[in-house]
Amino acid sequence: MLNITRLQDVIQPDIFTPYTIQRTMELSALVQSGIITNDAEFDNLASGPNTLINMPFWNDLGNDESQVMRNEGEMNIGKITASSDVARKHARVNAWGANGLSALLAGSDPMNAIADLVSAYWARDMQRNLLATLGGVFKSSSMSEKVYDITGRDGDAGTINMSTFLDATQLMGDAKEALTGVMMHSAVETELRKQDLIDYVPQSEQGRPIPYFNGKRVTVDDSMAYNTANGQAEMYIFGQGAIGLGNGSHPRIVQTEVDRNPLAYSGEEALINRKIFILHPRGVKWNEGGVMNEFPTNAEINTGARWERVYEPKAVRVVKFVFNTVPQTSQTEPTPAG
Repeated sequence: MLNITRLQDVIQPDIFTPYTIQRTMELSALVQSGIITNDAEFDNLASGPNTLINMPFWNDLGNDESQVMRNEGEMNIGKITASSDVARKHARVNAWGANGLSALLAGSDPMNAIADLVSAYWARDMQRNLLATLGGVFKSSSMSEKVYDITGRDGDAGTINMSTFLDATQLMGDAKEALTGVMMHSAVETELRKQDLIDYVPQSEQGRPIPYFNGKRVTVDDSMAYNTANGQAEMYIFGQGAIGLGNGSHPRIVQTEVDRNPLAYSGEEALINRKIFILHPRGVKWNEGGVMNEFPTNAEINTGARWERVYEPKAVRVVKFVFNTVPQTSQTEPTPAG
């Protein structure tokens, strides 16, 4: 009888699931830069009931001038008000056939090798989910104060450079020093390299240097907007903890399973992964409605009507910077001579 190693021989769900979650966060440049932060509170919220998570908060006391003390009479009494941020729970699933993983089974530690592949997939998927979220967030009219668009300016004033980038960060006001990361298209990263504005820090674990722009970790993703025809592009500039991440679970939803179909001619094995999570821009409330099923798709997330800013502008720790990568000139008619 042949001694065949199968997926269930190398995958132990109780070990595989937490390892995959941890590796996903380790492999995410967004987590490593501090843009996405995970904590026990968000994990608990993601594991709780319902698909909507209400997060009430106290509004600031405002900037009213203090009252002058007087010999008689009574002072005016102000009040503190409360508002609510609302996050949407997500649930995603995917499965991979054993044929695509079989080459790894000869490795010295096949479970870790498989887990690393799955973790890298979920790290990329987290990035896709975030871009869909930000796409919807910045389509909301409530976020107009968080967009710095210079595409209508002529020459260098409308292009990305250190000066215009610093102007964009000023939308964060005195919270701008908390900015830790930027996300851009690879063509934008190339343009900044041409300007010698990208620095590289060695990374011992993966052997690849980490790019930084103005001291902020760079995440490159070609899903970011970039118009090859005119060179217009977008960049997200993030503050520390701009996005809250919660990794949830439920006893009735098995996060990792291995399945075998013995009726297939050669036998088929599949690795199934399920995820319940929150990936929420802090201070921008989710508005329920228009979601066809229990959980929204990326297309449904990427809708302006789904989002509304509830924090004051500079407390929302993300800025959208829209710019040209090449200088533009105004298309004006020349003045006739004579």
